[in-house]
Amino acid sequence: MDVYVYMLRCADSSFYVGSATGDDLAPRVDQHNAGTYPGYTFTRRPVVLVWSEYFERITDGIAAERKIKGWSGAELSSFEARPSGLAPHG
Repeated sequence: MDVYVYMLRCADSSFYVGSATGDDLAPRVDQHNAGTYPGYTFTRRPVVLVWSEYFERITDGIAAERKIKGWSGAELSSFEARPSGLAPHG
């Protein structure tokens, strides 16, 4: 099963990192902006997609998501500014 791992910048300048299965991430971002589900982004709308990466194996995607969720706010901000890839962060 494939998965997207993604990062959103919220209206309060915080970040949200999540994952979504399927071949199109846009509907999931739309759900965040619509407030479809209560959670972190519900009171921090609108959100903007700032990064995503596609993984063919869900286990690889979940590992990447967990790694990113362990980063500080400063690391997330610097990651947002970088073109792509997870390598620079240990």
